[in-house]
Amino acid sequence: MELVYKTVVTEIGQKAKEFLAHNMFITFRGDAPEELKDYCFIHNENVLYKDIKKGDVLKIDGKMFNITSVGEAVNENMRNLGHITYKFNGEDKAEIAGTLFVESKEIPSMKVGTIIEIVRV
Repeated sequence: MELVYKTVVTEIGQKAKEFLAHNMFITFRGDAPEELKDYCFIHNENVLYKDIKKGDVLKIDGKMFNITSVGEAVNENMRNLGHITYKFNGEDKAEIAGTLFVESKEIPSMKVGTIIEIVRV
């Protein structure tokens, strides 16, 4: 497996977990605007080693999810802001530019210390 991206959740906005009920969550690097922090899972490490592609695998604390489509702004937003939306609905056409779509599976519990990785197999 080749590492594409890796980060660790360092803070959880007050309303961030509410999105899990809608099969999605949002990440943002620690320098997120204050008005957005409440809605995001915050992280500080933000290195995108390679562009994310359809067919890569998202890992959340080791649980694996196939990436089904990649919005056109995902790689740029990830690289520059550490900010994207992860949507767990298996969509194969990325019609929302800043969203990474993955297979429809239950999202593991997210906490401070959760490791988010994207790998290429």
